[in-house]
Amino acid sequence: MFELKNSIRDYHWGSKRDITELLGQPARLSPQAEMWLGAHPGCPSMLVDTGQPLHEVIAADPVNTLGEQVNERYGRLPFLFKVLSAAQPLSIQVHPTLEQARERFAKEDASGVPRDAAERNYKDDNHKPEMLYALTDFVALSGFRVPEEIIADLRLFLPRLSTTETVLTENLIAALQSSDPLGRALNLVLTSGTGISDLVLTLCGTITADPVMQENAQFAELVRINEIYPADPGVLVALLLNLVFLKPGEAISLGAGNVHAYLRGLGIEVMANSDNVLRGGLTSKHIDVPELLEVTIAEPSAAPLLQGTALSEHSQLFQPAFDEFQLQVVETAEPQIRTELQLHGAALVLCTAGAFSLETSSQTLQISRGGSVFIAAHELPVTAVSAAQGAATLFAASAQDK
Repeated sequence: MFELKNSIRDYHWGSKRDITELLGQPARLSPQAEMWLGAHPGCPSMLVDTGQPLHEVIAADPVNTLGEQVNERYGRLPFLFKVLSAAQPLSIQVHPTLEQARERFAKEDASGVPRDAAERNYKDDNHKPEMLYALTDFVALSGFRVPEEIIADLRLFLPRLSTTETVLTENLIAALQSSDPLGRALNLVLTSGTGISDLVLTLCGTITADPVMQENAQFAELVRINEIYPADPGVLVALLLNLVFLKPGEAISLGAGNVHAYLRGLGIEVMANSDNVLRGGLTSKHIDVPELLEVTIAEPSAAPLLQGTALSEHSQLFQPAFDEFQLQVVETAEPQIRTELQLHGAALVLCTAGAFSLETSSQTLQISRGGSVFIAAHELPVTAVSAAQGAATLFAASAQDK
């Protein structure tokens, strides 16, 4: 077991206090958007004792660190663990399948696009299915709404639009009534330029002036997003997507092709070990609309809520439909509670409250609020024992046993 030092990404949409307050760390002046725990070469965790990057430690002895099965199947730590804090909306985005990522990463390499280039779509050769466990009230957009619902919303605005805006809105309604309703509608929103920008401003102005419309959560969210990204086509994309509200302790899972955006809140995010993101709005970063449209699954889908399985009074296990990762949550206010961690191969552990002892047959390591640990596969099994006093919370991520 190795204690870790992790980097925090200061993307502009992050909160200045949520992550540091959660982990009991000193406040920082810049936004703190994501703390990465893992072995992605773009932002690896470092071993506290030696300063070595985690991916290099794993590469030096992959069988013992990852475990024989995980190493044989993935050849790397298959997941990435983040603490994510959104004070502002993240980009409208979608992630590729594994096959798409492999093919198009190789294609960009062959065409000579530098891997750190701002215009590069594929940073690595892996897919990026993910799950998010809410630590606070959390708001997100995920998956497409039913076309008929979107049409009904758009028709409410028709009497208040200019002639040009009416034509564009009717074109959007026609797209939503076509044989490929959501694909055509998304394409129209993302490729109509200033017309869509003008329509966004009019829609948001109409909502702001109408108290009844403001009671519609979907409409109110458009106004909130537009205040941060005025006239951005992504604001109208938000009308096409499900609005999801999570309470602390609830989770969602997102597969390839799912158009989504996190809007606000603090959570634990676990995903396949990748940084492949295709963006379509609400961002100053590179946008490739044709690539995004090609990867998107343009079908209605319900909010992808993920139910945990109770392992004990103090522990839950979240297993999304992706073999690369699972998340165990241990929460207790009682001292000396022993919890067997359900780990398969290498694991990452983060303590967000109180303290625990992590016990293996050969080692005992203390971990307290803000601390994180990499557990090599050869150290399993592991028992987490809560400290003598106070509430204690632990998150443990590993691959699934499949």
